[in-house]
Amino acid sequence: MHKTILVTGATDGIGLVTVKMLAELGHSLIIHGRTPSKVEAVANEIEQAYKVNVATIVADLSSLSAVHNMVAELKQRFNSIDVVINNAGVYAVSDTITADNLDVRFAVNTVAAYILTKDLLPLIADDGRIVNLSSAAQASVDLTALKGDKPLADGQAYAQSKLALTMFSRSLGLLEQQKGTDKVIVSINPKSLLGSKMVKTAYGITGGDLSIGADILLRAALSDEFLSAAGQYFDNDIGAFGSPHPDALNTVKVEQVVETIESVIAANAAIN
Repeated sequence: MHKTILVTGATDGIGLVTVKMLAELGHSLIIHGRTPSKVEAVANEIEQAYKVNVATIVADLSSLSAVHNMVAELKQRFNSIDVVINNAGVYAVSDTITADNLDVRFAVNTVAAYILTKDLLPLIADDGRIVNLSSAAQASVDLTALKGDKPLADGQAYAQSKLALTMFSRSLGLLEQQKGTDKVIVSINPKSLLGSKMVKTAYGITGGDLSIGADILLRAALSDEFLSAAGQYFDNDIGAFGSPHPDALNTVKVEQVVETIESVIAANAAIN
């Protein structure tokens, strides 16, 4: 069945491979990126190569106001979206503090993904899915760091941001399940050390075939094996649903992380 699918961070890495694979299957795409010229170039390439409908949206996910504006624009332009793949992520950058005084890893990997997950839910089709890109790198979340009040090394910030994403994906996914909807929110470790720009920069290695990660994102977005995956975590290192970091299964810690994310969003809204 033909679907409309939004992929964030779609101008390179796993995101780019994913949108090309989706286009080859004939799905309509909404391609997100931070740089207008890159987004337009990818959209033109895919339209010409695969003859599918491609829409574009540009937003800097390190800016919470830009994320909110992105949500508003999507709601204005689209009546319904079948799948959202929150693929965009950052690891090491020259300036780790955003204009909102957040660690950029938490801002992009956690808070932006949370806003897009929660605020786009009304736009998601009744049987739609939100696929959040997690990682095998997961570490207990320092709530002070999540609020932007404590600096962390790149690896620590990344691992904590990805666990926080996994935790809220589980919380929101199970909440949808409790509501009795067929909407699925799931987190995915696409496989460790794939050959993305992030991995090459962080570890100085070529990395594995990106299509491995793109393939599991396609399965999560489209296949029947994820029909009942609400709130679950798929670990592509083992090729199966698995257990995330123990904190993601701790109700109290999950609630603390979600409450902190909400407080960060509220504080930013009050300022802006």
